[in-house]
Amino acid sequence: MVEIKWHDKNAQKMTVHNKNGVVYLTYPALDSQEEIIHGFSTRLGGVSQGIYTSMNLSFTRGDEEKAVRENYDRLAAAIGFCAEDIVTSDQTHTANVRKVTAEDRGKGITGPRDYTDVDGMITDVPGLILATFYADCVPLYFVDPKRRVVGLSHSGWRGTVQKIGNVTIRKMTEEYGCDPGDILAAVGPSICQECYEVSEDVIERVKNAFDRKYWDGLFYGKADGKYQLNLWEANRIVFLESGIQPEHISLPNLCTCCNPELLFSHRASHGKRGNLGAFLGLKK
Repeated sequence: MVEIKWHDKNAQKMTVHNKNGVVYLTYPALDSQEEIIHGFSTRLGGVSQGIYTSMNLSFTRGDEEKAVRENYDRLAAAIGFCAEDIVTSDQTHTANVRKVTAEDRGKGITGPRDYTDVDGMITDVPGLILATFYADCVPLYFVDPKRRVVGLSHSGWRGTVQKIGNVTIRKMTEEYGCDPGDILAAVGPSICQECYEVSEDVIERVKNAFDRKYWDGLFYGKADGKYQLNLWEANRIVFLESGIQPEHISLPNLCTCCNPELLFSHRASHGKRGNLGAFLGLKK
């Protein structure tokens, strides 16, 4: 097991699981919800080689398909679901959120997807496992224990300024009658502010999306004209603006870029990497 560098040693940490060598992460706040199953993969416990070592979950980055399928089977067995029940996103940095039904089971895993440009998914179907993919961008988890509805969305800086978290919450409300005050929300392992340097054009988009009162907590400039952007705080603000209760929000306290031996990071690896996966579903 590699050493984990938590962002703040004094803050709440995610739970680290090791089952048959497969290491994955969960949130204490969601672990207490008996009706759901969730997890976030690490790069430990798979069979992939080279830059994909070892738990790579991408079929499209050049890894051997046989190895990726074995990785899915191992991870699913460790967390407690069947790989055939997964429904995958088609991430293109949009704010598009799709309602997933029983007919979607296996799409992206056992068969092709018949949809494109989907960065978020919601469902109330027990047994389906929503899956989105990462290597620095921000996973967003949503659980409504009263309505028994879950949502999972991918939020890079583009998704964050489009406030895909808000779009996901609104769609849960519109489709299933969810009350944002009941929803438990979590920001997943992703790049921290200290590691995430962006250009001025990105910051202009952030300024357009967020009220000035938030700017000091969202970014700071440097002498070279670059900025450091806090995607964790940005998505926490989106949650709060959407009606999520502060006590219902979990933050990751874990940076992908600071932990390149544990987690895939696009920036740390200069693009030579596999993909991590976020998984969320209702138990059968």
